[in-house]
Amino acid sequence: MGRGRQKAKAQRQARDIKYYSPSTDLSALQRELGVPSDPHARDTERNDSSYDDDYSDYDELTKKYSGEDEDD
Repeated sequence: MGRGRQKAKAQRQARDIKYYSPSTDLSALQRELGVPSDPHARDTERNDSSYDDDYSDYDELTKKYSGEDEDD
């Protein structure tokens, strides 16, 4: 068997792989990643007050070095 048949087979396999698009089960992917099914659940996490608590020290330093507390 010559090199031509091997090369043609390899090209055909590569083309099959390149253009192969399996159906994706998005609900299974969502479960695997642990994403909540409620689209508004993500927004409530952003409005959590613990986020503000994490940066309270930074706010104090910003005011200290920006001169907001000074009466000039």
